[in-house]
Formats: sequence, structure tokens, C-alpha cells
Amino acid sequence: MDTPAPFSTLIRTASHAQHTEAETSSFMGDLLGGRLGVDAYARYTEQLWFVYRALEDGAEALREDPVAGPFIRPELFRTAALEADLAHLRGPGWRAGASPLPATEAYAARVAECARDWPAGYVAHHYTRYLGDLSGGQIIRDKAERTWGFARKGDGVRFYVFDAIGNPAAFKRSYRELLDGVRADDLEKQRIVDECKRAFAFNTAVFRELGAEFPLSA
Repeated sequence: MDTPAPFSTLIRTASHAQHTEAETSSFMGDLLGGRLGVDAYARYTEQLWFVYRALEDGAEALREDPVAGPFIRPELFRTAALEADLAHLRGPGWRAGASPLPATEAYAARVAECARDWPAGYVAHHYTRYLGDLSGGQIIRDKAERTWGFARKGDGVRFYVFDAIGNPAAFKRSYRELLDGVRADDLEKQRIVDECKRAFAFNTAVFRELGAEFPLSA
């Protein structure tokens, strides 16, 4: 009899198509290709701030939750780093001009709703964001440093620097073990997978709106 695949494998393979679509958006391609200015990068960073605030504002109340609690790891938190980056990119008054795109607003609202009402759904959003930033985020950091001259791992790219995680590969392994042991039955696991797909769809929608705001001139 076949041994069922670990949940961390299921979740990765089931959301692969959505993940690829988000990663290959034209906005991200233009940004990483150095075809957009630093203002586009700042606007993207600002959208991340709204999403991470929703993730991390909801974290404290979930710390003792049997499903989401094990995933609440302060060493992952990104809000302070995003705020430092935005202060560098936009100046100390950056909050006054910060505004979420409609897709960002919908994304952050869904994260907050899961944090409040459905801890397993919160885990789906936690996974898609933090594990993605620990992995692919490093490519963005490298490109941003080279394109806009930010100091290596310094102001402007602090979001991508996980100072409190000494060994990212080991951390990702332990995170996948947490996923494999998540306290959920098969039906609930399927709902988590579906919410992961939804999270990637939110990301794609944000990239689409950013692309409309920063079209490359023909």
C-alpha cells in the first residue's frame, strides 16, 4: 500500500500552478529585469506592509491555538523591517501617503478574517508568505541591491534579511515538519490547500494591479 505523501509535499505540489503564475507576473519580471524605477519597488514594498501587518497583528491571539500556535515564530516577523525599508525609500513621513491597492486590501482582509475565525486558514497564508520570502525573496534582494544600489542586506532590503534565522535551510525543514504534523483531518487539509491557492491568487491580483500602475512605455 502506498504511503501517503507528507502534507508539506501535497501543499507545495497542489499550489504549484498558482505559485508559478504569481512568480511570473509581468510586473515582477519588469521589476527584477531592472526595467522599472525604484518608485515601483517602493510601491510593491508598501503593499507587502499592509499584508504583513494583517498577518502579524493576528499572530498574538493565535499563539496558544493548537493548529496555528506552533507557526507563530517571532523570528519570522517582517513588519518592523518593512517599516525601516519604507522609511528609507519614502522618507520618515511615508505612512501619510501609504495606500493599499484594491487587491491588497482584499488580501489583507482575508488574512485578518482567517486569523480571527479560522486558524487553519491562517496557516495557509503564513506558509505562502513566509516560506516564499525565505526562498525566492533572496533573489529579489540581490536584484534590488544591484539595480538600485542598496547596501548589501541594508536599508531598502531589510524585509528580505532574516537576521534571527541562522540556518534558513534547517528552518525550512523544521517548518515543513510543522506542516506535516498540523492538527487537521484530511478534509481540513484540503481546505488549507485551497486557501493556499487563494493566497497565490491574491498575490497575482496585486501584481496585476501594480503592473497596471507601472506599465512599461511602449
